[in-house]
Amino acid sequence: MEEPTPATVTIPRPRGSPQRLSHVNVNVNVTMATADEQIRVSDRVKRMLDRRRREGESYNDVLERILEEESDRDLLAGFGRWSDEHAGRVREGREKQKEVSKERMRRLAENE
Repeated sequence: MEEPTPATVTIPRPRGSPQRLSHVNVNVNVTMATADEQIRVSDRVKRMLDRRRREGESYNDVLERILEEESDRDLLAGFGRWSDEHAGRVREGREKQKEVSKERMRRLAENE
């Protein structure tokens, strides 16, 4: 937590009171949401973000949403999830289909 910022507050005198001002020292805690990092983007990229930005969304919110949507479409996300046995059966089936296809192409070429 940040240290409080000291400030001096001057309290104006009420009308008709002696010409004396009171000074009161107070500590003020100001909490501000600040970015951990700043990045520069081109005007074109900013316009693209503005078009995708929803009401009430910060630029950080837009980027998080876009990146999450993008990761959902990652074609390699499921890579390697088959067991070795299942992957072997799929490979064997693919090889058989290649042979069937090659044989069919040979027969078609012979019939011409």
